[in-house]
Amino acid sequence: MRAVSCPLARVGQVRIARYSHDGEVAFGVVEIGSEDGGVQVAELAGHPFGPITFTGTRHPLTAVKLLAPVLPSKVVAIGKNYAEHASEMGGDVPEKPLIFLKPSTSVTASGEPIAYPPSSSRVDYEGELAVVIGRLCRDVPESRAAEVVFGYTCANDVTARDQQASDGQWSRAKGYDSFCPLGPWIETDVDVDDLRLTTTLNGEIKQDGKTSQIVHKIPSLIAYITACMTLLPGDVILTGTPAGVGPMSVGDEVAVEIEGIGRLVNPVVQR
Repeated sequence: MRAVSCPLARVGQVRIARYSHDGEVAFGVVEIGSEDGGVQVAELAGHPFGPITFTGTRHPLTAVKLLAPVLPSKVVAIGKNYAEHASEMGGDVPEKPLIFLKPSTSVTASGEPIAYPPSSSRVDYEGELAVVIGRLCRDVPESRAAEVVFGYTCANDVTARDQQASDGQWSRAKGYDSFCPLGPWIETDVDVDDLRLTTTLNGEIKQDGKTSQIVHKIPSLIAYITACMTLLPGDVILTGTPAGVGPMSVGDEVAVEIEGIGRLVNPVVQR
């Protein structure tokens, strides 16, 4: 079938997934309410950070394996960006955004396990809204921040809490492989000003917040970060976690759900 190209703004469905099918990895648009009543993925040629080109191939969502929706060059995370969470951690929201990096190797997909390292005695969940950057950018003013946002997804800023306290900095505590689940897909057209964010552990709600509670808003975060470093297409910003963080154990299942975006689910296993 002949490939069809069109701008993203003209695509009827706006959920972008990255997936594998028969050993091949591709991006696709998740189409809900297709002709057969099911959910299908319309395959894209190449990556979605530019004009969208459909290959004409479609797969039932049940026939593909969803992967992490992007492989970022870096994950820029924000600490203590909800007042109640800052309080539960024994402090206030910093006057300026508190940024730290998680390595690209910490990224994993919905459905994949979070590996509990034997070097830690406490590993916590932190459900967060993630911003996916759509273009190379630096020194972005707040007024133009929306121009560099590709979309949004769910994230879990998994943290070895004991090592965060003992190390005096957060690289090891937040950098283990599998400590940044992202997914299940990217929602490119959603108003994130006031969405409900919940984290459940074995089905029990542990975090229940609203994105409206974010103190340093997304435009100011983008301006602050890009004044320091260049962001590349596919880079991810984690916007902070609401109150209610707590420990996970091997055998648990943790889920982060954000209204209008999706549900990120991961089992916890022994590394």
